[in-house]
Formats: sequence, structure tokens, C-alpha cells
Amino acid sequence: MRDFPAGGLGSRARAWLDGDAEVRRYQEPRYAATVQLVREARTGGAPGGGSADGVEVFMLRRVASMAFAPRMMVFPGGGVDPRDADPALVADHWAGPSPARWAERMDCPEDVAQQLVVAAVREVFEECGVLLAGPDAGSVVADVRDAGWHADRVALEARELSFTELLRRRGLVLRSDLLSYRAHWVTPEFEPRRYDTAFFAALLPTGQVPDDATSEADAAGWWRPADVLAGAADGSVLMLPPTIVAVEELARAASSAAFVAEEPLVWSISPHLVEDDEGGIWMRARVPDTGAAS
Repeated sequence: MRDFPAGGLGSRARAWLDGDAEVRRYQEPRYAATVQLVREARTGGAPGGGSADGVEVFMLRRVASMAFAPRMMVFPGGGVDPRDADPALVADHWAGPSPARWAERMDCPEDVAQQLVVAAVREVFEECGVLLAGPDAGSVVADVRDAGWHADRVALEARELSFTELLRRRGLVLRSDLLSYRAHWVTPEFEPRRYDTAFFAALLPTGQVPDDATSEADAAGWWRPADVLAGAADGSVLMLPPTIVAVEELARAASSAAFVAEEPLVWSISPHLVEDDEGGIWMRARVPDTGAAS
């Protein structure tokens, strides 16, 4: 078991522990997906430069006005859109492991597996302009930076365009084989907004360049895991427990390809509140062993 500080959630956590009826109202978690987009480190010394760690991850800092996880460093991702369950997407625009195969890997219903995989691919495109799709099962679109692609991203984010419609219009198939399932976290019960989140990893496709065009973040870029963890230690980087553990796991990877190829044991993780003898409040959970202090 590992304890994480309640941090900025401390006052709400205290109210929960004290039995505040308003805070204790149960909130059903919403399905969501997030993706650790990784690549080999580049030479150089600044964040986003080279590293002996060998791997970099693309992260965003959420704007302070966001209702969930403001100012937190996160991976691209977001909630499921009901249209992510469109059967036509699987029938006509899907390549790689089927939703049934994903359901086995993720230990969830097939329709949920489809929605999570589609949400992962859609949200990465919406938030940083990387598209895990191609003309066929053996290729990936090379460059999605022109004005037309940007307009598609804006329409997707505004829910004016479904992901099925985007793939149909562009003549593409979703490449589910480019994703690797890493973790399953459920937001603690005391939080006002809760998500049932699938964590995936993917290699940055050749020729594609992620950006910071999303309205949900005020900073974005490539980071060495060691730099992110150092920032978390000195307080300059804020992260929720799922992100901390994910970055710690990445810091131990031999290469980006090796990391994405892994099939780690996954179980549902939902931290619960505990109080220490001094009145400190912590979020406790059974998490993978990353070598960090518990």
C-alpha cells in the first residue's frame, strides 16, 4: 500500500472524513481514457531534451479554471463521448485488436472497451494533434498540422463532429494496435468529479508533431520522467497519484518501444482516505511497485 498527500483536496477530504452529508453524496464515475505518448529522448539539457532515461513523455498543464485537476500536469485524455460506441466505427474504420479482445485485456464489457479505446485515440487528437489512425492497418497518417485538420480538431472538441465521421471523411481506420493498456484508476469517492479511467501508452507516430493548441492547457511539451518527478518533489510540478505512478513506471523503462510493448498486470485502483496520528490526511491505494517510497 502507498499513501499520497491529499494536497489541495485536503479541506474536502476532511469534510468527507467528518461525515459532511453534502460532501458524502455519491458521484457515479464517468468513463475516461488517457494516453502516455512517448518517444526516445533527444539530445540536449533542457526539459524536453536528451536524458540517460532514454524516454520522453508528452504532458500538458491544465488551466487553473478547469473544474477537475486544475494546474495539474497530465497526459492527453478525457471523457467518453456516447458516439464513441458507434458500431459503424468498428465495422468500417477499425484496425488492430477488436473491442472483444480489448474487453478481455481490460476486464470490462465489450461496449465499454470500444468506448475507452476510441476515446483514447480521439482525445489525443483533440488535445495535442496526434492521430493514431491511417489509410489502412499497416500505416499511420504522417502529418495532421494543416488548417483543415485543425478545424476537424475544433469540431471534435465542440462535439460538432463524431470520430466516426472524421474517419469516414478522411478515409482512415483507427489503429487500436498502436495502444498499450497500462492501468485502471477510479477517482476517490470524496471528490466532486469522478472518472473511471483507462491509462494507455503509445509511441509518437513518425512524422507527427504534438502541439499545445488545446484550450484546456496553458503549457504542453516533452518531458523527461526524471525532470517531472524532480519537479513534483520540489513542488514546482503538481500531479495526481495516477500520473505520479505512471511517470515513475516510465522512468524505469529501457526504451519507449519497450515501454509500449509491456503488458503489465492491471487492477482497479481507487484511493481511499486515511488519517495519521497527527491529523494528516492521505490517499491510500495498492499501486504497482515503482521503487518509490511508500
